[in-house]
Amino acid sequence: MNKREFITAAALGSVVLPTLAATQKPASGARRPALLTVTGAIGNHNRGPFDPVLDQLMKKHNVKFDKAHTFDFDAIAAMPSITIKPTLEYDGKPHALSGPLLADVIRATGALANDKVKLLLRAIDGYAVLMPLAEVRRLRFIVAARLDGSPIPLGGLGPLWAIHDADRIPDIAAKPLAERFANCPWGMYHIEVQQG
Repeated sequence: MNKREFITAAALGSVVLPTLAATQKPASGARRPALLTVTGAIGNHNRGPFDPVLDQLMKKHNVKFDKAHTFDFDAIAAMPSITIKPTLEYDGKPHALSGPLLADVIRATGALANDKVKLLLRAIDGYAVLMPLAEVRRLRFIVAARLDGSPIPLGGLGPLWAIHDADRIPDIAAKPLAERFANCPWGMYHIEVQQG
């Protein structure tokens, strides 16, 4: 397959796969692909070490680990979910975003939850944000998997988006719309938990 065919196939997959993931059940005993990998100072692991052959995106972003905790769409969807309705910078309109609290996702990994913990949130395009867990809690970040009721597609803003309800946080709402989501990586696929 040449590079152009690969890119075309990947683009088509980015439209179809999130929808299929939300509607089809895997074969008995089969797991769906991981959407989020959490590494670093965590206690619960469900996958082995970084694989330099199969983890190509992580390799490009210099992510390496011995153990990790991964979440597929079902694992994210099974967690208690909340819905927020921030005005998005892309169209200036409020949209419903749903998913579990980011702090709850981190808690599921067995990470320590003290004030020294920081989270490095990494998106598929390489964008990364380092935030104290205390700030993630204060802003009530969610791991949004749905936008206006539908799974967020890869190639759009998903499949996962770490985001807060900017309109309802006074210090964030006071900023111009284009600056409210600087700490909200869409297309988030990796979190490194750092113990200070």
